[in-house]
Amino acid sequence: MIAFLWAQDENGIIGNQGTLPWSLPNDLNYFKKMTQEKAVVMGRKTFEGMNKRPLPNRINIILTTDKNYQAEGVKIMHTIDDVLTFAKHYEKDTIITGGTAVFKSFMPFADILYKTIIHAEFEGDTVIPDIDWDEWKLVQSEVGLVDERNKYPHDFETYYKK
Repeated sequence: MIAFLWAQDENGIIGNQGTLPWSLPNDLNYFKKMTQEKAVVMGRKTFEGMNKRPLPNRINIILTTDKNYQAEGVKIMHTIDDVLTFAKHYEKDTIITGGTAVFKSFMPFADILYKTIIHAEFEGDTVIPDIDWDEWKLVQSEVGLVDERNKYPHDFETYYKK
């Protein structure tokens, strides 16, 4: 199964210069919980924005067209079909984590969307691609805790393809 997992602000911003434009520990904990012991797929720029550090206890798949790209502790794949073939034979969810081009490429294949909506506006240069929400059904929404470490109101939403 192909799942998407991302956090966005009210305007669809998901990143700024290769990093998250906000600090929201609740969302990082949610990301960890949802991806632990699963496969995560990200583009090269997203991976490099994480200082080329693979996420522990996950299969890290880096999607890049650069045939010479190398990084330690990850699987390098060069086509969408490579990832889809992997996902077809993988017993757990394969989770797409960004960036924009990777989300856009996998949109036709997504079965589940896990979205964190942060009720604030940030500066950013990366957005979630347009999603046809008529194709999706909201099945769960949970309000995130706001406290001294998590200053922005936020919700965790789960959508299934109709």
